[in-house]
Amino acid sequence: MLFSSQEFLFVFLPLTLLGYLAAARVGSRRASLTWLVLCSLAFYGWWKPLYLLLLAPSVVVNFGLGVRLAKPEVAARKATLIAGIALNLGLLSYFKYANFFVETAGFLSGHAWRLDPIVLPIGISFFTFQQIAYLVDTYRSETHEYHFVDYALFVTFFPQLIAGPIVHHKDVMPQFDRPYQARPSDLSVGLAIFAFGLAKKVLLADSVAVYANPVFDTADAGGAVSASAAWVGMLAYTLQLYFDFSGYSDMAIGLARLFGIKLPLNFDSPYKATSVVDFWRRWHKTLSRFLRDYLYFPLGGNRKGRVRRYVNLMTTMLLGGLWHGAGWNFVLWGFVHGALLCVNHAWEQVRRKLGWEPRAATRWGCVLACALTFLAVAIAWVPFRAKTWAGSEAVLSALAGLTPLSGGAPKGAWPWLIGLSLIVFLAPNTQEIFAAHEPALDAESDPAAGSWSLYRFSWRPSPRWAFVVALLTVASILGVSRASEFLYYQF
Repeated sequence: MLFSSQEFLFVFLPLTLLGYLAAARVGSRRASLTWLVLCSLAFYGWWKPLYLLLLAPSVVVNFGLGVRLAKPEVAARKATLIAGIALNLGLLSYFKYANFFVETAGFLSGHAWRLDPIVLPIGISFFTFQQIAYLVDTYRSETHEYHFVDYALFVTFFPQLIAGPIVHHKDVMPQFDRPYQARPSDLSVGLAIFAFGLAKKVLLADSVAVYANPVFDTADAGGAVSASAAWVGMLAYTLQLYFDFSGYSDMAIGLARLFGIKLPLNFDSPYKATSVVDFWRRWHKTLSRFLRDYLYFPLGGNRKGRVRRYVNLMTTMLLGGLWHGAGWNFVLWGFVHGALLCVNHAWEQVRRKLGWEPRAATRWGCVLACALTFLAVAIAWVPFRAKTWAGSEAVLSALAGLTPLSGGAPKGAWPWLIGLSLIVFLAPNTQEIFAAHEPALDAESDPAAGSWSLYRFSWRPSPRWAFVVALLTVASILGVSRASEFLYYQF
């Protein structure tokens, strides 16, 4: 069930919200949370009821492991933690990576090994990481004793279940204990943010996708790609992914706000970043936080010397790339970003030794740094989007000018690319527009985010803004018939 589908907009969401409000009014807080858990399970099962046979037992087993880990007097706590992590990673590896591992082993050994297709449960990467983080924090005595319903909602809450953000227990579980009041401000802010996200997804991301897909499909099929077509396809996908992920993040935050819950900020104008390090502070912030806290730091972080730091960075990004998908193209994407991060950190060390001011300290230096970062990130999206090595090679070769310069580019693309680029770089982001209403938990946001905005305006309950939100909603609903799945559903 897509957030942009008619079933969700006109049936699931109204019934879920009305039931939640009714349960909160006539019953206990626990009753309203239980209703949310049941609705979230129904939302997840809508895709494929068989998925519930994985999600529900996973929640029960991990909660039981957490109860055991929360007792310091219990023997073999470390063995329990290792068993819990192994269980979660084992399930993720089987469903997501079994075919990848078998095919890779077959290729290396010269055999055509392949398993029967395995149905990938949607969202398994997200709820697996959340539960691993919970087990680790419980082992470290950083959690409290939670009710099963609270834990179940923490894992299954439908706005973030399918494609994040990767929620930390300390972000949301304390909110479940607060008495709920149906505040008009939560409803109006939540609906407005949701409408902004829906418009980004349906009106912008899905519209520009038609200029990216033909280029990459041609390259993956072994067809010739001209330089102009490659640049159009790369930029179109770069913008498609931006508005798709930004739209989903807004919709998740808006939906949670309807129920009086604030999710962590997950998307913070990443293309305004002035370095690759800055980019990863803004793009998929909760994944970056998870990889830092539960992989990079345990590996030693930057505490064991410069060489070890670079090894840890590269390891983290390679595994982060593999998390996005079971394919060597994702490993290559992770490697590229790992290399860029290493170069970025090395340059910062050289700059500080020489006493040079950072390039982004001046206005034009900031523009140049942003442009270089954007170009590097956009080129790195090529192996992320292409489905084959040959497709990646064809597009990258064309970008380098090793193919005919013109011909084959989708018509009408450049007005879209220019228009959307202006929105990306000059318009305020959703967090700025709704800043007065604290739309999300600020998960270690960079205070410089959004500082490039040419225009600044704030949302407030008013007839003018009501008209804007209604217009966006109606336009988006009219375009729902051609809406596609969110790109991060695939990961």
